[in-house]
Amino acid sequence: MKPLQVPSTEKGARLDAYLARVLPDQSRSRIARLIDGGHVTVDGGVSKPSHRLKGGEAVQVVVPPPAPADIPAEAIPLDVLYEDADIIVVNKPAGLVVHPGAGRRTGTLVNALLHRCPDLAGIGDKIRPGIVHRLDRDTSGVMAAAKTERAHRSLAAQFKNRTVEKEYLAVVAGRMPKKRGRIEAAIGRHATQRKKMTTRTRRGREAVTEYRVVAESERASLLSVRILTGRTHQIRVHMAASGHPVLGDGVYGGKSARPADVPLPRQMLHARRLAFTHPVTGERLSFAAPIPEDMRNLLERLRLGISP
Repeated sequence: MKPLQVPSTEKGARLDAYLARVLPDQSRSRIARLIDGGHVTVDGGVSKPSHRLKGGEAVQVVVPPPAPADIPAEAIPLDVLYEDADIIVVNKPAGLVVHPGAGRRTGTLVNALLHRCPDLAGIGDKIRPGIVHRLDRDTSGVMAAAKTERAHRSLAAQFKNRTVEKEYLAVVAGRMPKKRGRIEAAIGRHATQRKKMTTRTRRGREAVTEYRVVAESERASLLSVRILTGRTHQIRVHMAASGHPVLGDGVYGGKSARPADVPLPRQMLHARRLAFTHPVTGERLSFAAPIPEDMRNLLERLRLGISP
C-alpha cells in the first residue's frame, strides 16, 4: 500500500482513529494490532495507536497476510441462501455446530465456511472467523457470516445495536394463555449447572422475547417468535420459564417437552427469517429458510397447519 499523506484537517487526531476512517476494511482493534506490531510507520518511524498527528505526515501501512488458521477447512455441504464479496447467508441444518470449541476442531459451520471462502481466516475471531452471531447446534435456520473486516464490524454493530430482525418458529408444549405475548425476564448463568442459563438469577442480563400463536391444539402450539435481545438459549429459557417449553428440549423442557408418543430428535426451534442492512451497499436485506422436514413432519402429526 502506498503511503498516506495526512491532511491538515487531521491535526490532533489519534493515529488509530485516523486510519480507521481512511481504511474502512480494517477495524480499529485490527489497526491497533498492526501499529503495535510495527506494520505502520509515520514518516518512516514506528509509532503507537495513541500518537497524535500534526498533519502532513507520510503514513505507511503494511497489512500482512492472515496467519494460517489452526482450524482445517472441510468440504461440508452448505445450503447457501445468498453470497457476495462481503457476506454469506446460509440455512444451517440442525445438528451442525457453529464453531470449534473445547475438544472439537472439525465438523463445524466454520470448517465448511473456510473451505468455501478461503480468505475468511483472520476475519474477526481466530476460532470463529466471520461469525457475528450463532445458533445452538440443534437449532436450524438462517445464519449470516462476514467475509471481510468491514462487513464483520458492520454486522457485529447491527447485532449489538439491535437493528437486526430475527424471527423464529418454535413448537412448544400446551396452549398459550394469549394469542400474543411478551416475556421480559433477565437471563443469567445457572448457579450450579454452568452450561445452563436461567431466569432465576440476581445477575441476569435483560432479555425480551415476543411471540405470536400461529397454530394451536390442546397438546402444542406453533409460535412465531421475535427476540429483541440475544441472550444464550433465550427462547428455550423463556419458554420453559413460562411453562411452555420447546418440544424436544432435553435441557430445559422436562417431561412435558418429550411426549412419549411423538418422536423428537431435537428441540423444535427454527430461525425462519433474518433481516439486516448490507454492510457495504446499505440495502436492507431479508432472508428466509424453509421449515425443515423434521419440524414439518411434527406439525402434521400434531395437526398444526402452516403455510409454506
